[in-house]
Amino acid sequence: MCYTASLTMASSTVKLENSPAMQFLISSREPLTKTHNSISSPELTDYDSLPEFLKHNEFILSYYRSEWPLRKTILSIFSLHNETVNVWTHLIGFIIFFLLSLYAASISPLGTTNSSSTHFAASNSSTYYSFVPANRTVIETEPETLPPAITRWPFYVYLAGAMFCLLMSSACHLLSCHSARTCYLMFRLDYAGISALIVSSFYPLVYYSFTCNPFFRQLYLSSITVFGSAAVAVSLVPVFDTPQFRPFRAVLFACMGASGVVPIGHKMMAFGHRPEAVLTTGYEAVMLTFYGIGVMVYATRVPERWLPGKFDLAGHSHQLFHVLVVAGAYTHYLASLVYLGWREAEGC
Repeated sequence: MCYTASLTMASSTVKLENSPAMQFLISSREPLTKTHNSISSPELTDYDSLPEFLKHNEFILSYYRSEWPLRKTILSIFSLHNETVNVWTHLIGFIIFFLLSLYAASISPLGTTNSSSTHFAASNSSTYYSFVPANRTVIETEPETLPPAITRWPFYVYLAGAMFCLLMSSACHLLSCHSARTCYLMFRLDYAGISALIVSSFYPLVYYSFTCNPFFRQLYLSSITVFGSAAVAVSLVPVFDTPQFRPFRAVLFACMGASGVVPIGHKMMAFGHRPEAVLTTGYEAVMLTFYGIGVMVYATRVPERWLPGKFDLAGHSHQLFHVLVVAGAYTHYLASLVYLGWREAEGC
């Protein structure tokens, strides 16, 4: 009888161990053992456990998402991992530029002769156009004597380029952990976004500085557009995305941005006596400083290089790079307002 009871108990134990509930409890404990240092999700992993396509920075040691299902990957925008700050810094930047675009589109050009434009010029001279010296005399001018409205498409090209860059960057950092194919695609869109931001930044600068000189206007705009297209083509090569090519990527995009020194210098030679030229050049110097520091931080991977694992969630180089990009892009937005106000006030 005791023997029968023992067999019964053993059979019950085997059934219990093989039950779905027990298997769930056993399986739910395994990831916790593997990733005991992950505080936000039992499925986060460390650098050494990653597939090769996700190994981009050996100084970020933990809190990685690896080959998650697409739905879970998308929803991870609301969870804590080592890409959370990267996703949100540029997503918030995108929202900021979207709102700035709506604001800019709502402003009537100074060159129009309708009453709403005249009212705007008279009542809002302390905001949008007030820091453009040329408008201090124009805002009191009769509508019939204002210059024809200047085209705004170069200004909107810049806003679109900035929004595309920020949105693609945010999407890349959110989705690239899903699969190797998704990672490849998202990083190409990310690099295309960087090129779009750099190229589009030239459009307000060049178009409004050389409105009255079509030859140099076309020369500079076509040159930077070809340069940017070539950079996108180079980024399609798979080796371009490897960690070993990080310095090359930094140098390539830095050279694209630094080429803006040529039209800026030309502008100062032609219009250095104008306060608008001096003001926009000041903004552009600040912008280049933000971008320059960002590229250096990106290429050197400071500060996580000095203290591996200490900046996994917040404070690592790519997050700092993102903040500096948004700051630089906003600074150039301010410069673009000056360019636009200058030409709308004076024409050619």
